[in-house]
Amino acid sequence: MSESDHIPSGIVVIISRNINFCTLVYDFFPKRKRKAMENLLCDEVWLSSPGTPDHSHDEREHCMLKGYADSFYTTKEDSEQAFVVCLEKEFSYMPEPGYLDHLQSKNLVFARFRAVQWLIKTCTRLNLSVGTVFNSANYLDRFLSVSQCHGWEHWMVELLSVACLSIASKFNETSLASLDELQMEDLDHSFQSSTIQQMELKLLQALKWRLGSTTVYSYIELITSNIICLKCNLQKELLNQVTKTLLRAELDFRLLRYPPSVVAISALWCTLEKLFPLSYNVYLTTIMRLINQDHEDDIIKCRRIMKAWLVDPLHTLKASDEQSYYYPSSPVTVLSMERIDHHINDCRVDLSFFRIPGSNANPESSAAKRKREEE
Repeated sequence: MSESDHIPSGIVVIISRNINFCTLVYDFFPKRKRKAMENLLCDEVWLSSPGTPDHSHDEREHCMLKGYADSFYTTKEDSEQAFVVCLEKEFSYMPEPGYLDHLQSKNLVFARFRAVQWLIKTCTRLNLSVGTVFNSANYLDRFLSVSQCHGWEHWMVELLSVACLSIASKFNETSLASLDELQMEDLDHSFQSSTIQQMELKLLQALKWRLGSTTVYSYIELITSNIICLKCNLQKELLNQVTKTLLRAELDFRLLRYPPSVVAISALWCTLEKLFPLSYNVYLTTIMRLINQDHEDDIIKCRRIMKAWLVDPLHTLKASDEQSYYYPSSPVTVLSMERIDHHINDCRVDLSFFRIPGSNANPESSAAKRKREEE
């Protein structure tokens, strides 16, 4: 890169797994600054066209390669080291301390439940990756925890949910659904593209453009790909079952008090116990040695909540429904689903409702504060 091609100061360069997020960053800068960024946009062809697998390989090898492609790590030692790195940075990608109390005091528990439920259903409908679900929910929680909005309304939570899923898709997916496709089902309001894009920018600013979150799924990918050695069919079944448990966990606001590593290991414990009742302790011991022993009590408590789901499938919904949530009427600047076919050119939504305090500008400060509280 020549001297004239250097990135102007103030531009944040973020490495992503796909071209869509590079394009997202690119679009938010004025044209005069875009030229310097063009050299950063990699060739999209090889990213969106993976090589055809060699079907002559046996099932085990194909399964292992798939796991390695997903996790980027090729040995057990690499995965364990990556696990430790995730543990070190997970606190900086969690909601602000006191988030659970914040949800309850703002009557947002059931609103969050509905939002996460919509994220899961929409990702399933559009065949998006599981990682997109967990990243979307992470962005939602982090934004809710820093926002100083005094009166959350139903349309505001829906707009935030759409923006979270749109950003997560651009960061994770190689093929994007349109904003209209995201809003096709299960929402009470429909938003114009310009409104969603404004909300996306507000979301990115609130998250400080830090989108490579450490989520519960980050640990599951590492553990199931290399740290636990299983035959291909068992590995696939373990991943499927534990993913279902973690999606259920995303809906339960009580688990928000625990770090992602605690929730992930608790879900693995429940799943291993179900799939391998006679030998699950062997696998569990392998996993437990990777974490701080101070978290053992939290893992037991978290697992106890998950076990309650097996007894009462509606347990999560009942817990969320205990927190009433009143939805005031929506502003005229938001389209109701009844009017989704009507195009309003001068539609504007006042996003000043979503106030973000400047005191959260340093992402490391909240992580340090959380660690002090843990101690």
